Amino acid sequence: QVHVVESGGRLVQAGGSLRLSCIASGRIASIYAMGWFRQAPGKKREFVAAISRNGEAMEYADSVKGRFTISRDNRVTAYLQMNKVKPDDAAVYFCAAGGILLSAQDFEYDYWGQGTQVTVSS
Repeated sequence: QVHVVESGGRLVQAGGSLRLSCIASGRIASIYAMGWFRQAPGKKREFVAAISRNGEAMEYADSVKGRFTISRDNRVTAYLQMNKVKPDDAAVYFCAAGGILLSAQDFEYDYWGQGTQVTVSS
């Protein structure tokens, strides 16, 4: 089993920056891709960014390209640097880990954190 924990969510002013962190523990040998998803009130969960096991391949949602950066400093720790934050970025952000190479599909991830709240003031 793998346990995933996110942190870093907070209130941020529009145009500002923040960094989310994600740490996985447990059966880390089964972790390949790590991804970030988000869900705003009344909306479906949506893909934000994903990164491969070696950190060399990344994928982003069009809505965050050029503003958000996903990174990974080892097999179990991933980050989401959020710059030029917009009110539409406000959501609960979830970190996910799975045995796939890289994916934007939430159903392909096996392990999920509880989420961290990002609130944006305009």
